[in-house]
Amino acid sequence: MGTGYPDGSTALLFVDPYNDFLAEEGKMWPLVREVAQSVDLHSNIASIRTAAREAGIPVVILPHHRYEPTDFQGWVNPTPFQLGAHANQLFARDGWGGEWYPGFGPEPGDLVVREHWSGSSFANTDLDVQLRQRGITHVILIGLIANTCIETSGRYASELGYHVTLVRDATAAFSAEAMHAAHEINGPTYAHLILTTAQLVHTLTSEDTPTQRRERR
Repeated sequence: MGTGYPDGSTALLFVDPYNDFLAEEGKMWPLVREVAQSVDLHSNIASIRTAAREAGIPVVILPHHRYEPTDFQGWVNPTPFQLGAHANQLFARDGWGGEWYPGFGPEPGDLVVREHWSGSSFANTDLDVQLRQRGITHVILIGLIANTCIETSGRYASELGYHVTLVRDATAAFSAEAMHAAHEINGPTYAHLILTTAQLVHTLTSEDTPTQRRERR
């Protein structure tokens, strides 16, 4: 693909596209609403998904653990976030909040990896082996939340040797300060590229699609 994203070696990683995060009635929506609306989150995610598919980039869904009433029984060190999420039964298994937000769930050909229990989508999941077996070296992260699951997954990816792209306005957080920290303070310490949706879509759509390349052969 030429401009930083190798053909056949790039994947779009979409973190936690659940109703509880993205729907107006979702349990977490009131906390992310202000930032999400300020960056036009839903529209940007949709644009990136479309551009990635047209460029032949696989979409990988990275879902958070869907909570159940018996979670963490016998655990020694559950995190404060885990305990809070469990108390509120965020993304409850078999509940509406843990269903895919309409239009953002997996489509035919997408990959859904095992659910992550905390911030990193790599820890205790099959994400790394699924990416490596497909020859993926470059990952683009979108979804929620910028300074927790996105940042933790991005850091983990860079530690494992992946080329990491963050997208400033295809994520959200509980405050503008958290977004600033994610992209201006912490992001530059591990991410190789930090782009806007417009910049990323331009890069993906200005290059030949797999179909166009085949037609020239």
